[in-house]
Amino acid sequence: GISRACASKWMARYREHGELGLLDRPSVPHHQPTATPAETVTRIETLRRSRKWSAARIAHELGADGISISVRTVSRHLAHLGLNRRKFLDPNGENNRQPRRIIARWPGHMVHVDIKKVGRIPDGGGWRVHGRGSEQAKKVDRAKTAGARAGYVYLHSAVDGFSRLAYTEALSDEKAVTAIGFMHRARVFFAAHGIVHIHRVVTDNGSCYRAKDFAKVLHGGRHQRITPYT
Repeated sequence: GISRACASKWMARYREHGELGLLDRPSVPHHQPTATPAETVTRIETLRRSRKWSAARIAHELGADGISISVRTVSRHLAHLGLNRRKFLDPNGENNRQPRRIIARWPGHMVHVDIKKVGRIPDGGGWRVHGRGSEQAKKVDRAKTAGARAGYVYLHSAVDGFSRLAYTEALSDEKAVTAIGFMHRARVFFAAHGIVHIHRVVTDNGSCYRAKDFAKVLHGGRHQRITPYT
């Protein structure tokens, strides 16, 4: 069930190498004209270990020295070298990234925006306080059956990093349209207290803040998204 050329190839391998010639071979070509030179790979490893630069920074520095290489190629070599994570650079495996404080210089310089999801607590407390099967727990269950609102409420908050002036609303969800409406009302609140221009809005990477329409509430300010330090 094989071609004459395939049978001839396997016979030639057996005559030249014996049974070892019948083992599977890698499909990597013998010659790769576009492969990254070994000297460049060595420079990538050296810059990563000594400077702890990202793939984008390494590609930029190599480009300044006349070595044209893409960020994706640098990332691939870092992964092959086992250096794609910053914590891999430390012998003990710990993360060597140091947290930096975000300092506001004047009112409106940085406004921190975030959402806190909290559960609605019924009047008098829930079963966690009174226990399951208690009269209070049964009362709460009857109220839910009768149509009382349950679930969660989302506290949208905006805090000026310099004056600590804060504005909070309890809203029904954390969708983009809700966050945008909150930011418009927060701007009115801050303007009424003398903060007429917000230079930077600091948020996390929540989906509502990544929405394209959220950029409209910046009014020329900078949107800085941060992730928690771990």
